[in-house]
Amino acid sequence: MPNTIPDSEGLANAQVGVGVEFNDVSLLRLALTHQSFLNENSLEQGESNERLEFLGDSALNYIVGRYLYEQLPDLPEGDLTVRRAEAVRRETLEQAARRLGMGEMLVLGRGEEASGGAERSSILANGFEALVGAIVLDQGVAVTRELVLKWLRPELEQLMSTETPKDPKSRLQELLQARGEQPPEYRIVSVTGPDNSPEFVIEAVIDGEALGRGTAGRKVDAEREAASEAAKALE
Repeated sequence: MPNTIPDSEGLANAQVGVGVEFNDVSLLRLALTHQSFLNENSLEQGESNERLEFLGDSALNYIVGRYLYEQLPDLPEGDLTVRRAEAVRRETLEQAARRLGMGEMLVLGRGEEASGGAERSSILANGFEALVGAIVLDQGVAVTRELVLKWLRPELEQLMSTETPKDPKSRLQELLQARGEQPPEYRIVSVTGPDNSPEFVIEAVIDGEALGRGTAGRKVDAEREAASEAAKALE
């Protein structure tokens, strides 16, 4: 992964990698620029990809939600919500980012790179969201929808061919009820990042013990991840 803002050749290679020819390549450059690079190089006037993450997250929820709505006309709202959450959760976006080779494209600070940032789930997933946001601005919703459905095809096909996964928080609650235990408490460990792109770290606490931890850009997603870990520990 580069430690400098990509030049024209680097941006050309990135466009080939993602299969999009940008009208405004500065949007692609921005989508690939992690905040750690700006911090390390004291570029106070620069901008990272965090605002594009926000836009990409909204676009992904709309695109996947519409796809499920159209493809599963008999499914109730609750099932659609759970399936959409599965399709846009951090682990899913991380896998899509890996398939695109985003770890080699993202511009990180040297410290972040040295600590394995290019392989970190949150950085890859956030980079994928930023890329989607950049494509929305540059190519429009229709092109973005086509690309997102292609990039997430393996996960979407699996969701379409299986029963609706049980929401992790509901599954954990049922496990605890069956054991005669009290419902879990979801404890916020930390909230970092800017207001428009926060990262929540939340623990699922059962009988005073933290059995699961989740990290995500939305509080509910971090709670679900924590619940999933806690359920696995109980099972």
